[in-house]
Amino acid sequence: VTLVESGGGLVQAGGSLRLSCGTSGFTFDQANIGWFRQAPGKEREGVSYIKIGDGRTYYADSVKGRFTISRDNAKNAVWLQMNSLTPEDTATYYCAAGTYPSMGEWAYDHWGQGTQVTVSS
Repeated sequence: VTLVESGGGLVQAGGSLRLSCGTSGFTFDQANIGWFRQAPGKEREGVSYIKIGDGRTYYADSVKGRFTISRDNAKNAVWLQMNSLTPEDTATYYCAAGTYPSMGEWAYDHWGQGTQVTVSS
């Protein structure tokens, strides 16, 4: 099982980035996919996830209205569009695949290595 994040980088406050998560080695359309982030000195937190089937999306309050998660089952890929970025969004971002739809890490079995997002003020 492999998940690979890309699209991170350095951006000014107010800017946008689009993170990608490419996957292989499992049945993608039977997995819930989540995005998590971990800032220096802080615990990893759930940012967003998208469900199997109906494709419902969920967001942490801190990113609601600014971030959009989407998936393409034909491409085995998920994206996280991040707009109106602030320095508080600076973190390493991870995508993960799991059986249970949840914002909790416990629900995810497979993780990528992460991509760094840095937002300058």
